[in-house]
Amino acid sequence: MSNIKLIIEERPSVVGNFMVGRLLPFREKRMVGPFAFIDHMGPIKLTEYENFDVPPHPHIGLSTLTYLFEGSIMHRDSLGSEIEIKPGAVNWMTSGNGIVHSERTPEYLRTSDKSLHGLQIWVALPKHLEQMEPNFCHIEEKDIPHWKIGEIDIKLIAGEAFGKKSGVPVYSPLYFLELKSTTKQTVTLGDDLFGESALYILEGSIESEGNNFGPKQILIAKDSKLCSFEMNENTTIYIFGGEPFPEERTIYWNFVASTKELIEDAKQRWLDQTFPKVPGETEFVPLPEQSANFNIKK
Repeated sequence: MSNIKLIIEERPSVVGNFMVGRLLPFREKRMVGPFAFIDHMGPIKLTEYENFDVPPHPHIGLSTLTYLFEGSIMHRDSLGSEIEIKPGAVNWMTSGNGIVHSERTPEYLRTSDKSLHGLQIWVALPKHLEQMEPNFCHIEEKDIPHWKIGEIDIKLIAGEAFGKKSGVPVYSPLYFLELKSTTKQTVTLGDDLFGESALYILEGSIESEGNNFGPKQILIAKDSKLCSFEMNENTTIYIFGGEPFPEERTIYWNFVASTKELIEDAKQRWLDQTFPKVPGETEFVPLPEQSANFNIKK
């Protein structure tokens, strides 16, 4: 019997002035463990006249994880953080009761040709930490746990798995892994994963029970402890998941919360512009007139 419960395809969406591939939330699967939102950015080539610009916008109730394969993004937030995100590093921003940030092409790249490719992910906070104070953490590529199993290169970008722990300060049991192989390899994960689990194919393909799956797909597992498949040559995948929350979550625009009251409060605070400001930034993204509410079940 197949261990694949659901297949999710990327859907096009616009973020700022940039087209992305939306993976989560999906109408039939709003969350995987605490993972509530995943966008695949690019790959795209930008000319000297084009730049990635997302002006200041707010978040509540989540941690954002930005992980680039190519290119560079300048992150600025209302805590005063200002750091360039480069490929392989982890940008982890926890909004708690409210944070504001901007994401832009760095100044030194704005008049030259450039590329951009990566993942932007939201991880919902557990209910008792939704209103925590915001914080920010940046971890360089060299500090991310990495090892080999056979001919497969593995990175533990966030969370815990295989007896190892990432330095990213997560707030619930989860894992986010990168697996790369240049040759055909069999992967058997056994008891190393827990909770809900999913697999995202960035490049190459995998084979499972006679079926071949290619890029831009998320495969949702029925049981994380029965995960076995073959990675074909030159394949990169991401395995993510963890323990689901007992309560539903609602997503409205950039807000994630366990109650609609928290969402309404955040909407009003953004309309009133009482969220903290990003130093040096005067623009902001207005609250959408119409933005869908998604009730997210466990």
